Parts: sequence; structure tokens; C-alpha cells
Amino acid sequence: MEPISASKVCASINLVNLFFGKTLLSPCLISLLMFCSGCAHQQTVTVKYPTWGEERYLDNETGSIRHMQILAPAHPDSARACVLIVHGMNEHIGRYGDIARYFANRFIVAGMDMTAHGLSNPVLLKAHKSIESGASVYDAGHAYLEQAQLRDLQPMRNDLEQALGYLIKRCDQLSGNNFRPVFILSHSLGSLVSASYLLQTKNDALKSRIKGIIFSGPAFAVTEVPGWRGWFQNPLIRFTFHTHEHFLNPNDEPLPLLLFNQLLALVTVPLQDGMIELVSLSGLRKLFSPTGPLWVEQYLSDSEEERIRQRNDNYIIRRCVMRYVLGVEQEIIQFRRNMAGFDTPYLLIYSEQDPITPAWGNTDFAAATRSKHPHNELMLLVGKSHHEQLFSTPALREQILQKIDDWMVRLMEKRIMKSSFKLQ
Repeated sequence: MEPISASKVCASINLVNLFFGKTLLSPCLISLLMFCSGCAHQQTVTVKYPTWGEERYLDNETGSIRHMQILAPAHPDSARACVLIVHGMNEHIGRYGDIARYFANRFIVAGMDMTAHGLSNPVLLKAHKSIESGASVYDAGHAYLEQAQLRDLQPMRNDLEQALGYLIKRCDQLSGNNFRPVFILSHSLGSLVSASYLLQTKNDALKSRIKGIIFSGPAFAVTEVPGWRGWFQNPLIRFTFHTHEHFLNPNDEPLPLLLFNQLLALVTVPLQDGMIELVSLSGLRKLFSPTGPLWVEQYLSDSEEERIRQRNDNYIIRRCVMRYVLGVEQEIIQFRRNMAGFDTPYLLIYSEQDPITPAWGNTDFAAATRSKHPHNELMLLVGKSHHEQLFSTPALREQILQKIDDWMVRLMEKRIMKSSFKLQ
């Protein structure tokens, strides 16, 4: 495949805007697309994939492999708990080396590249192996096409279950079968995957091992475009979200409004979804898979060093197949309908002015669930607007990681107290 030139991608974006500007599909192009990290017109890999732990390649039920890393203390039997890191949309678990090392002196830490991400993406795996074998450059511009298999988040929920199962087994082995508590540390789309999994799973034995989850900038809401761009785009984002939210799902509202919303949704949603599916088909998806908007980079971190590192990381995918984007929006809507049933203890960390996953999704979630457990906590970063809280400036990141550590310790102490009480 020939390299994707900047002019070709820019032409593709212009065609998308021209085509969808005359239909009701403009909102589907921009809603949730903002999760796509950065904006690059050509994706060439020149360095090996970053590893921070012992690597494992796990076979899954579809016949493909999932890349996983695990890092333990020098004396694994001293580990107080086990932590699974779940990355966000279009990024990879290799980015989390500093986070893993922070916890690995007292926890067993693991992370998996989910479907179509990192080294679980066949294109990026080939790129890594090519560089490892001595090549100086590898064209990975078509790595995003692996997203075409993602009509919803179920493949990623399957990945999460496989990762948890593997981590729990290794955790028990390394700690001398002492059955350490397990925590999930999730970010953005990874938080939505994890939360929806914990809501839906029938695997009670596995779920019972999860003692708590940390949400960082969770994808519980659709994007709100900042600045002047949002004057036009945000009403369209709200329109597509509103119509999908009401499609075949009557809300508690006056009958005339209910009938209007149902009619509006029945007319517009099949059109939106049908056209999204059309442009996601092989042959069209290369033309109608836009890159992430330029403004997104400024809202990823409050650290210029982190923004530069993110910009230069070509294991991060820069384009989005529209079928995948629409699937994420539908997953957010489905989760919001059922989130009141979420009962796993959580620590929710978010920025007050984050436009990528806006605060209203977090406040809605907290209002519906905070009373479910006495250890549910919120950490609001007042006045902050960056999305990747775990990649903040050093001082703030240290504060956030310490908060996560303290919260997990409190939950573990509660567990120990309960065990002592039972023994008495």
C-alpha cells in the first residue's frame, strides 16, 4: 500500500465535509471522533514498541492474539494487590510505563493492548517486528483499518475478561495463592469498556475478585467542541446523540413530546446509521475515515512535554473508521440507560473543563451511583481542561497517583478488617 500523503488525506476530509454537510450525518462525523488522539496524515513507525514489563501474547477465541505486559515487585509474594491498566481509544498500553512502574514496587501491574490497538493490531505488530529486525522505517498508515471489525465494544469487553482472567491467575501464582484483591485502572474509552463489562458480565467469580475501579476521564459523554468551532458543531452533536438516545426507547416525558422524539428518531437514525455503514465499507472507508481534529492535541495534557511525546508516538492510531465511531456513541447511550445499576466501588477522576469527555457525563454517573458504596469518591480537577489526567505535569500527576494509591489502600484495609471480623 502506498504511503498516505498529506494532500490525499486533506482531500478526503474535504470530501467528507462536502458530502455530509448536506445530510444529517455531520454530527456523526464529529461526535466521539474527538477521542482519536492527535492528527497525523502519514503514520510511519521508526522505533520499537515501548515495553515496560514481561510480555505475553495470548490467543483469543477469534484466532487472533492479544499483547499483554506484566510487571511485579522484586518479591512478588509481597505484593498487596494486582492492578490492570485499561488504555483509551486509539492509544496503546506501552504508553503507561511510568504509571506501571509507579505502582510495581508494591502491586503486580498488567496491561493489555485491546482489539485493533497497539501490538494487538497486526499492522503495528508487523511494524514493531520490522524495526526490531533492523528496518529503519515501516509504513503503518493502514493500521486504522483494523477498526472496521468494531461495530460495538464487545470485542474489547472480551479482551478485558481475558486480561483479568490471566492477571488473576498470575497474581495468585506469584503471591503464593493468597488471592490478592484486584483493581482496574482505566482511562477514557477503557473506562467505558470496563464499566459496561462490570455491568453486563455473568462471570460472578471473576467480578467478585474486582475490589474497585479507577476511572480517569471516562467516556461517559460525547464530545463538546471548544471555541468557535463548537458554535456550529455542538448543536449537531447534540442532535445525533438526542435522536439515537430516543430511538425505539421512549423516555418518561409528556405524550406529545414523546411522539415527536420517536418520530424524529425513526426518520433520522436509520438514515444516519445506514450512511455511516456505507462509508465504512471496504473501498470507501479509506476515503471517509477522518483524522482527529487539530484542536484535540491541546486538550490531551497540561504538559507540553507529554503533548510532544504523544504527537511523536506513531503507535497511536490517527484515523477512525466511522463504523467504530458510531458504535462508541451507541455504547455511551446504552451505558447511560443502565448506569444506575453500577455497584463496584470507584474513584472517579476528571477535569472540570475537559471537552473530549465532558464533565456532565461524570456528574450524571456520580448522581446515579455514588450512594451505592461508601468508598465511592470523586477527584475533580477544578479549572483543568486536559483529558489525560494520568499524563499531567509531574506535580499534578504525582498528586493523582498518590490519591489512587491511598484509595486502593483504604479499600484493602476495609477488606482486612472484614476478614478479621469473620475470624473472630
